[in-house]
Amino acid sequence: MQPPSEHVHWLFATGFLLLGLLLLAEAIVGREVWRRRTWRAYLWPSLLFGLGVLMWPVMVLFTNSTIHMLAHSAWAQSIMFAGGAELGLLRGKLRNELWKLAMPLAFAVSGAAFLIHEANPWFYARSAFVHHVCGWTLLVGALFPLGAAFKSRSIVFNAGFAMVFVVVAVALYSSRDVAPVFGHFDPAAGVPHR
Repeated sequence: MQPPSEHVHWLFATGFLLLGLLLLAEAIVGREVWRRRTWRAYLWPSLLFGLGVLMWPVMVLFTNSTIHMLAHSAWAQSIMFAGGAELGLLRGKLRNELWKLAMPLAFAVSGAAFLIHEANPWFYARSAFVHHVCGWTLLVGALFPLGAAFKSRSIVFNAGFAMVFVVVAVALYSSRDVAPVFGHFDPAAGVPHR
């Protein structure tokens, strides 16, 4: 028996919330203070890479169409690429700072995948609304890691980068397969859940 898709959304929401909180803590105390303990620097890139790895089983086991499979594989690849680039920069294996652009690229790919794979309009059902909110949050939020790539000490860019993960996590926590949005519900969506 396959669990409802909202359970998978909630698990990934927990991972994104942890990512956001780790990045927010680093933004508040500053990169120099955060990295006084070497292991702390590896926390969020490792978690990001791990979430990318965990997206592969989602692609295989929780897809109901080709577009869903392609969207989940794009997420997996872009998240793993960004996490791997950050880990490579930390280890010194990658020396060019342009590798920091992997994160805005991952945001843009993930945001586009959220929007492309949701064929229904915003108010069709809560799951459609959540996908649109996450997609646009990631697309617009890509400006924060882009700014942080060029101004790494900016509290605005670093805190904004962290808050994008928190906003996406909150949206994913509200995910339900078939539930009304703000009292609106398309009759073609099916029987609502409570």
